[in-house]
Amino acid sequence: MRINRYVALSAGISRRAADMAITEGRVAIDNQRANPGQTVGDGQIVVLDGRVIVPPAKTTTVLLNKPPGYVCSRIGQGSKTIYELLPPELHDLKSIGRLDKDSSGLLLLTNDGALAQNLTHPRHQKLKIYEIILDKPLAPLHRQMIQDFGIQLEDGPSTFSIERISERDDLHWRVSMREGRNRQIRRTFKSIGYTVTGLHRIQFGPYTLGQVAEGAYDKLPGRL
Repeated sequence: MRINRYVALSAGISRRAADMAITEGRVAIDNQRANPGQTVGDGQIVVLDGRVIVPPAKTTTVLLNKPPGYVCSRIGQGSKTIYELLPPELHDLKSIGRLDKDSSGLLLLTNDGALAQNLTHPRHQKLKIYEIILDKPLAPLHRQMIQDFGIQLEDGPSTFSIERISERDDLHWRVSMREGRNRQIRRTFKSIGYTVTGLHRIQFGPYTLGQVAEGAYDKLPGRL
């Protein structure tokens, strides 16, 4: 097995992150610095950052319906973490992308580095769908600005499609996007004078939240 794939599978990281670790000299095979493109044979010992790593016997992916108030890390620093919602045998899984503390909905966790890479790399442009609530009705002009021209943020323009969830008000919206910048939806609306008071993800790539209850999770079959 090529060393970058071995590291990605063993550490639950993307192939790109594995390549970077190898290039930076953080990976060794049998006490010798690993080289890009090198292969790992049976019985060889691979170390990443001073720790022996071994690919899992099988990959595991779960879909969690994250409640608001939980952070996507193992150390909550005073906050509840998503790992409190999972049994100990799933605590080694890493989240694919994140939802901030105040957001809820679909969150994938896996030890499959290839899956994580496929879902998060910008070139794949995976669809993500959110249901949001605003603190005041969205003006038609602002809706047009977001969809047609984009809103300029400090890290570049932000454009996504939005549609009403209900015709009864202009507070509840469905947002569809293929980017995934940090707090992009919240920052976009804040820049034009709105506060997102609720943000709930219902789809990420081919995965949908379905009937998974808040705070519960489902184990998923092999890669879609």
